[in-house]
Amino acid sequence: MSQKKFNINELDFNDIGNWPQKAKVVFCLLVALLIMGLAWFVAISGKREELGKLERKEVELRAEFEKEQGRAVNLEPLKQQLAQMEQVLQQMLRQLPSKTEMPDLIIDISQTALASGLVNELFEPASEQVREFYAEKPIKLRMVGSYHQFGAFVSGVASLPRVVILTMHDINLKPKDPKTGITASTRSGALELSGTVKTYRYLDEVEMEQQEAAAAEAAAEAAKTRRKGGRK
Repeated sequence: MSQKKFNINELDFNDIGNWPQKAKVVFCLLVALLIMGLAWFVAISGKREELGKLERKEVELRAEFEKEQGRAVNLEPLKQQLAQMEQVLQQMLRQLPSKTEMPDLIIDISQTALASGLVNELFEPASEQVREFYAEKPIKLRMVGSYHQFGAFVSGVASLPRVVILTMHDINLKPKDPKTGITASTRSGALELSGTVKTYRYLDEVEMEQQEAAAAEAAAEAAKTRRKGGRK
């Protein structure tokens, strides 16, 4: 028995129940395919996008893990290297003058200048300034002498028993004006050096503890200020 062919143009979508059996089957298949397509698009497609994000995140996390793992492997050698550097730094600092040696050191510097033939027109130590792990002592000075006398002064300071570090700030070196009372010892080719030099000493244990306490207090005050600013 042959099945009657149907013409899609003759189908009434308002009366699907009276469609031929074959038309109903085809229609149901199309609806099923449509539902499956929508399901794939809504569910599976969204999951594929999420999967892609997770795969990219995995690559990033893996790279970060490898980076941190490399740091962890090198952490112990770095700690040892840091400890060695701190030990060397402490040894170098200990070669600087102590607090009790500082007054004698300043006298030695002044006496070295005089022994070199320089004229100390001004040699005025200023207030000491304490830094993180050392203290600096500024000295305002104005010296008059020849080029060779200044060279002898630098050499003499370098020969002092203690390690002496002198840094120069706002230094002005110029020919000495003969109208300002030049002495006979510096008359020929006299130079005038003026400015500020700084010499340094290490901090003792008590001073280091005070510096650490002050730093901790400053950090706590800064954190307190940031919290107040964040609540505004």
